[in-house]
Amino acid sequence: MQLSLFDSGDYYQFPAELLDYTEHFLSEDKATSLEKKLIESVPWKQRMQKMYDKEVLTPRLTAWYGDDDKSYHLGGNNFSVNAWTPELLSIKYKIEKLTGHKFNSVLLNFYRDGNDSVAWHRDKESELGNRPVIASVSLGEIRNFDFRKKDNHRNKYSLPLQHGSLLIMKGDLQTNWEHRIAKSNRPMRPRINLTFRQIREL
Repeated sequence: MQLSLFDSGDYYQFPAELLDYTEHFLSEDKATSLEKKLIESVPWKQRMQKMYDKEVLTPRLTAWYGDDDKSYHLGGNNFSVNAWTPELLSIKYKIEKLTGHKFNSVLLNFYRDGNDSVAWHRDKESELGNRPVIASVSLGEIRNFDFRKKDNHRNKYSLPLQHGSLLIMKGDLQTNWEHRIAKSNRPMRPRINLTFRQIREL
């Protein structure tokens, strides 16, 4: 998989043991229908998070779904999850069949426009275990998914996540790399991101 290098015409061959990308995981019609249904039916919330010793509103809306109406502790916060919907279960089973990995929850992120974002971070919570596998489905506006080495921020790489695509993050990616969705000044339609995870109860 080739990712573009920021501010350059060069490309970087990302290690296959860290990322898998399927551009047309969902058909155009199915992805568009699912996006519309999720925007209208999900109980979206804007949460508080700690950043640089301050409590700030997350610049996006979120919702959790998962097994058996359990509560999960993740990143220092407790989350009560919504019960799986038929649509989300169908996507989960499709990913599990393709990858051979099992998932018990999904975090939905709703980026309403270019002002919504997620800052540089790693999904490294202990509840995810070592070398977690995270499956990310993108719906709506194409947004660049940026990567940089944890210990070397000079080189950054970017992958445009297409409508209906699937990105699998695995191996040591969360140990050695950070990722983000940056803000943009240009007009953008809404985007929804579904990140399927296997969260352990500690």
